[in-house]
Formats: sequence, structure tokens, C-alpha cells
Amino acid sequence: MAIKILIKRHLSADKIRELLPLVKKMRTLATNQPGYISGETLRSLENPGEYLVISTWLSLQDWRNWFENPERLAVQKEIDALTGKAAEYQLYDYA
Repeated sequence: MAIKILIKRHLSADKIRELLPLVKKMRTLATNQPGYISGETLRSLENPGEYLVISTWLSLQDWRNWFENPERLAVQKEIDALTGKAAEYQLYDYA
């Protein structure tokens, strides 16, 4: 059964232009991974420095494989350095 991953990131307004190319790079890499279905990036209307990425994966194992992928980890390290803190991850399946 497919799962949804919610990834929340917070950053200051002056860093947004630097974040978006990294998020796009991450998605491009993810699209080539087994089990990747889709993804989207949303910006909070109430807090413009808050971004939410929602990705859909075929299985939890597919997500875990991607989560541990060295290419993903390298881009995530760049994002974390930019935001100043680790992203928040929430994993969901369909009820």
C-alpha cells in the first residue's frame, strides 16, 4: 500500500532562493528511485518561511531506501545547513 511522507522545513526569507533549487534537485533524484510515485512542494500562506514537501511512495521500504540513499543525504545536508536545523518528517499510510 502507498504511503505519504510529509517533510516540513523552516527558514528565513533571505534563504528561500537558495532552498528551492535544492528541493528541485532532491525531487529529480527521487523520481529515479524505485517506488517513487509523486511529490509536491507547498509554502505556508500564514508563515512564508515554512515549506511542506509531500511525497508518495509505493511502500515504506522504498521510502527507507531513499531516505538512506547517499545522494539524498548529501542534498539534505546542504538543505539542513541552509535552514540551520533538521527537517521534520512524518510518515502516513492510508486508513
